[in-house]
Amino acid sequence: MPLDFRNVNSLWASVAVETLARLGLTTAIVCPGSRSTPLTYAFAKHPTVEALPILDERSASFFALGCAKRQHRPVALVCTSGTAGANFYPAVIEAYESGVPLLIFTADRPPEMRACASGQTIDQQKLFGNFVKHYTELSVPIAEVSMLAYLRQTLASAWARCIAPQSGPIHFNCPFRDPLPPLPDGTAAAMENTFNEDDFFSAVRPPLPVVSQLNATSQHSVLQLVEHWKQCPEGIIIAGPASPKDPFTYCKAVSQLAQQLGWPVLAEGLSPLRNYAALNTSLISTYDILLRKSERANSVVPKQVVQLGPLPISKVLRQWLSAVAPQRWIVGPGRNLDPLHGPTHFLTTDIETLCAQLQSDKKSVAETSPQSSNFSGDYSQRWITYEKEIRQQLDDTLANEMRLVESKVIWLLSEHLPECTPLFIANSMPVRDVEYFWQTSNRYRQPVFSRGANGIDGTLSTAMGLAHHNAPTVLLTGDLAFLHDTNGLLNASWLSGHLTIVLINNGGGGIFEMLPIAQFEPEFEKYFVTPQVVDFATLCKTYRLEYRRVEHVRDLINCIEVLPETGMRLLEVRCYKEGSLKQGRKQSVHQRKEILDSL
Repeated sequence: MPLDFRNVNSLWASVAVETLARLGLTTAIVCPGSRSTPLTYAFAKHPTVEALPILDERSASFFALGCAKRQHRPVALVCTSGTAGANFYPAVIEAYESGVPLLIFTADRPPEMRACASGQTIDQQKLFGNFVKHYTELSVPIAEVSMLAYLRQTLASAWARCIAPQSGPIHFNCPFRDPLPPLPDGTAAAMENTFNEDDFFSAVRPPLPVVSQLNATSQHSVLQLVEHWKQCPEGIIIAGPASPKDPFTYCKAVSQLAQQLGWPVLAEGLSPLRNYAALNTSLISTYDILLRKSERANSVVPKQVVQLGPLPISKVLRQWLSAVAPQRWIVGPGRNLDPLHGPTHFLTTDIETLCAQLQSDKKSVAETSPQSSNFSGDYSQRWITYEKEIRQQLDDTLANEMRLVESKVIWLLSEHLPECTPLFIANSMPVRDVEYFWQTSNRYRQPVFSRGANGIDGTLSTAMGLAHHNAPTVLLTGDLAFLHDTNGLLNASWLSGHLTIVLINNGGGGIFEMLPIAQFEPEFEKYFVTPQVVDFATLCKTYRLEYRRVEHVRDLINCIEVLPETGMRLLEVRCYKEGSLKQGRKQSVHQRKEILDSL
C-alpha cells in the first residue's frame, strides 16, 4: 500500500496500518468518532485489511473478540477519545482472562489539550489497568524517519507480545493533533520522494510460530515424569474447556497421553474431545452424573490427576476433587489454574508440546517403558463401565423425552448439527447443560465460549464475530444473555457468513433457580430472575432478521440439520407455556435435576 504523505497524521497512521498488515493483521473493527480519523481512514483504505464499522463500542469490542477467537491471531479495535474506550472494558477483561489477542487503539487528544476542559477528553492513561499484557502511549505523530521507525518497531514488538507466550490484549493510546482528516498541509510532503518503503518495511513479516516449552524441563525429565505417572494405575486425565487452533492435533495428543498411561479422560462439554470421540477410547463424558452417587464416586478415587487447562465447570467434580485431594499436574499457561488450592504441580506448556516431546525420541520411550499401557486395569475399566451404563441410560431418557425442555434441546443439537459446525455457547445455563447433556460423536463440532470472566455480556456480538467469514455458525443462548447484547443486531448487515441463534427462552435467569435464594419470594423473581417482556418476533422484525418459533422436536431438527449459508435467524424455544412462565421455569429446573440425580 502506498503511504499517505498528505500530512503528518495520515503518514503516521498509514505506516502503522501497513506495519500491522505485514505482520499478519486482516481485520480491524472501527467505531465512529473524530479524534480517531487518521487511524480509521488508514484502515479503511488498506487493500488487505477488512475494516468493519460498528456503532456501539461495547458490541464492537466483543465482535472483535469473536473474530480473534476464530482467527487465532490479533484483531485491531479502534475508537475515538473520551468514554468510547471505556465501553471496551468488559471485552478487554474477557480477552485478558481467556487469552485472546486484541490490539486496542484508543485515540486521544495531545497532552496540551488534556486536563483543561477540552471536549471529549478523559484520562486514558492505562485505561484498562492490569487487564492488558502491555500498555503504550504512542508519541504524537512526527514526520521523521527515526520516529516512523520507532512507531514500526513499537507495533512489531507489541504484535509479538500479543500472541506469545500466551495471547492477550495490548493497549495503545494514540494522541493526534489537527488536522485529523488527510488534508494536504505540507508537513510530510518533503519526505515522499526520499522515503524507501521497501527498505523501511524489509524486516516486517509475520513472526515465526512460538513453540511452547515445558518450564525448564528437559526431554529426559519429561520421560521420567510420564514414567512416574505410569507407576500409578489409579490416575485420570481431566480435560477442561479448550478451543485449540487445531482441534484434531489437540485431541490426538490427549489420546496419545491416555494410551501411554492407560488412564481414562474426563472430557468437559466445552472441550473438542467429545466431538472427536473415535480418537479416544477411554472418554468419560458423564462424570458429573457418575460422581453424584457416593458409591460410584468412592470406587473411582484417583491418586494422580493430569489436568489440561482450567477445570471443567462441574461443581460436583470440583467438590469431589477437593474432598479426595489427589496429586494434580496442571498442564497449561503460566498462571494459576487451581481454584481448589490442592496438592498441585504446574507444567507451563500445552498438551501438544508435551506429547511432541514424548514422541520425539521413540527409542527412549521404548527403552524406558517396553510395554505400552492400555485400559485393561480394574480402575480404568470401572470408569469405562460406568460411562457406558450412564450414557446409555441418559440417551434413552432424552430420546423418550417428547418436550423441548432445555436438556432435550442440547441433546438434539449434539445429535443433529452438521459436521464441523462452530458452536458458540453462552454462559449461565447453556454451558452447564452442554456439560451435562452433550453426547460424544465424531462430527467435529467446534465449541467456542467466553469462560475467562464467565459473564453474559457481549454474547451475541462475540458469536457474530466468530461467524464472520466462517462456516455456518450456531449460537446457543438463554433469553437474558441475548437481550443483554441486542445492540449486536445493528451489525447484522456486516456479517459475511451465517449465524443461527438457538434461543432457549425460560423467562429470565433460570440459573438462579438452582441457588438457595430461590426460596425467597417475591424478591427472588423481581431482583434475580428479572423476567423480561420482549417479543422476540417483533424484535427480529425490527432488525429484519428471520424469526421462527420452534415448538416441537421435529421442528428443531428440521431447522438445524442443514444450516443456511448467509444471513441471521433466530429460533426461539420457549420452555414454558403461555401464562405459566414461573411454573414452567421451575419445572424445567426440576426436570434437569431429576435426570442428573436419578441415573
